[in-house]
Amino acid sequence: MLHKVRQFLARPAGAPPAATIPPGRRVYAIGDVHGRLDLFDRLIDAIEADDSASAPAATTLVLLGDLIDRGPDSAAMVARARDLQQRRDTRILAGNHEEMFLRSIEHTETLRHFLRYGGRETVLSYGVDPQAYAEATLEEAQALIRAAVPPEDIAFLEGLEDMVTIGDYLFVHAGIQPGVPLAEQNRTDLRWIREPFLSHAQPHERVVVHGHTITDLPEDRGNRIGIDTGAFMTGRLTALRLEGASRRFLAVVEGAGGAIVAEPAEA
Repeated sequence: MLHKVRQFLARPAGAPPAATIPPGRRVYAIGDVHGRLDLFDRLIDAIEADDSASAPAATTLVLLGDLIDRGPDSAAMVARARDLQQRRDTRILAGNHEEMFLRSIEHTETLRHFLRYGGRETVLSYGVDPQAYAEATLEEAQALIRAAVPPEDIAFLEGLEDMVTIGDYLFVHAGIQPGVPLAEQNRTDLRWIREPFLSHAQPHERVVVHGHTITDLPEDRGNRIGIDTGAFMTGRLTALRLEGASRRFLAVVEGAGGAIVAEPAEA
């Protein structure tokens, strides 16, 4: 049975004003894809339908990073993201898995770590022969990766952003260090942090929209909104729709027999 996500945004008396997106704009932020191109394509279809059914607005897509690893279609997902960015206003963040992938091309110790956490699937998605990979030493596997990954994909991943600010919202992959001005945030925290960010209950400079930490359903804590619903293992990929002061979620869910069903945006 499909889970319906409803977000109630009533504020107590004396609460600070609700975070807003500038007038005339609409934002869809998409959580960690992790190589699930099938889910991503269906979610983009759902977003396009929702956007078309809404009042005209300047619409921006924000991909929160971790496009790759764990799922089967990392190489195709990178190609799809590059194409999407050329066709419409799309901002794409670097996640910790993109960081590991790029570092693993030059550093064997990073490669060892990368291959344990979904990198094998990424390597094979670029057409590396599974038998050759299975028989390769770490150094040989690194050579196979260098030969298989196109330079344009490397350049694309190297050019991904660390944070995006739109209105009263900040979009990052993992989170921020509480109490540190946004201009002084450490890149490592932006891509890797969990605590003390997740348990911090006080307001940040902006409401932080992030992925990286998996929850069964999207998590709106007021000061932060987490939308990594574990696509690679749960079959659920989630987007957050922001317009004015409203927040709504859209999702696609893989059900019985592999069928992917789109859930409508829920108020």
